[in-house]
Amino acid sequence: MNASDLTALRPLDAAAVQHDLVVRAARAVTPEGVRPVEVGVKDGVISAVEPLGAGLAAATVLDLAEDEVLLPGLVDSHVHVNEPGRTEWEGFESATRAAAAGGVTTIVDMPLNSVPPTTDVPALEAKRAEARRTAYVDVGFWGGAVPGNTADLRPLHDEGVFGFKCFLIDSGVPEFGHLEPEELERDLAEIARFDGLMIVHAEDPAVIGSAPHAHGPRYADFLASRPRQAEEQAIATVIEAARRTGARVHILHLSDAAALPMIAAARAEGVRLTVETCPHYLTLTAEEVADGATAFKCCPPIREEANRDALWQGLLDGTIDIVVTDHSPSTLDLKALDTGDFGVAWGGVASIQLGLAAVWTEARARGVGLEQVVRWMSAGPAALVGLRTKGAIAVGRQADLAVLAPEEEFEVDAARLHHRNPITPYAGRRLAGVVRRTLLRGQEIGAEPAGTLLRRGEA
Repeated sequence: MNASDLTALRPLDAAAVQHDLVVRAARAVTPEGVRPVEVGVKDGVISAVEPLGAGLAAATVLDLAEDEVLLPGLVDSHVHVNEPGRTEWEGFESATRAAAAGGVTTIVDMPLNSVPPTTDVPALEAKRAEARRTAYVDVGFWGGAVPGNTADLRPLHDEGVFGFKCFLIDSGVPEFGHLEPEELERDLAEIARFDGLMIVHAEDPAVIGSAPHAHGPRYADFLASRPRQAEEQAIATVIEAARRTGARVHILHLSDAAALPMIAAARAEGVRLTVETCPHYLTLTAEEVADGATAFKCCPPIREEANRDALWQGLLDGTIDIVVTDHSPSTLDLKALDTGDFGVAWGGVASIQLGLAAVWTEARARGVGLEQVVRWMSAGPAALVGLRTKGAIAVGRQADLAVLAPEEEFEVDAARLHHRNPITPYAGRRLAGVVRRTLLRGQEIGAEPAGTLLRRGEA
């Protein structure tokens, strides 16, 4: 009998039923820490969290194996699904299957690279129509802030988007233009009127325009084309605009640890600023990227080992708030695998199924506990987007749960991952942390899509 067999669901005498489901775990990551618990579930909501041995009764009991830990389902607020319009890159069915396999029970979809982008209410409804049919996990949506759509921001907010994404540099797709500094400030002033959130791809086009042009297969040349100063200048622009307007702002996919003191100082002054980083910045380094290995290309780029160490320190001291994947897949041909040319390859890392394992593997090596990883990847993202019923094993929260075997290791085989195109920079790497089950509102995610669409303020 293997470990997964030991987690079999057992029916109980119906006369003793109080809950629909009870999960018994010798180790569960709760807001109070890692502890042995019994979790009762009724109508998809956590109805009890009691010490192990309390004897909660239910129609069905799930006993975790000795090597398993119960986690709240992860919340990934940075996912590019690309449907409709570029479904050959990724779609809701494949992306959400991959999410579930990685312990992620909620995603918030970015407003690009779908066609049309989510920059007005009709485009939002088109995206919802696609997700409604095929989502295996819960899905929310970001709106987009692009030149000329300031008047669309409030209607999108009223329709339930969780905030608005903008670029300060070319986005890579023609239908999603970037904001100039004056446009950013104008949109922040508009968003501040209804206390919305602007999330920003922060790289400065002037700095990058003066850097060497990316070309060829040498990763060092690509890294030189996206210098640290581009992030620092753009983040300074965002901070100053947020200071003047009072708007809430969030820095996406921070790669440059040298920006952390600026971020900390702005927050100390009262600027309403949060920041995320991503698994690839915490687990991969520039030194290990082989020339021509375009699976590693992303913008901003994966930087040096010392920078990675400083990002970890930023997490531990609280300057960085959350860790989310920035799952940004494309078709294989767009990664220029035949030439290995970093100048023309699509910039994006496909990793939604691997985010937890990748971060946990590195965290474990650094002596960082699983409860901290869960805070960065579940509770933190839920708080960022205002999902009050997600992100914790606590009474009243939705019973979105993941069963993790944290010590079990596996070698990444890109062909066995669920996202649409079989490429990832983690291919061939050995990671720790196998997700054995994922439950959405108390039901194991299985063969049929059961995800719901989320609106800001309703979850």
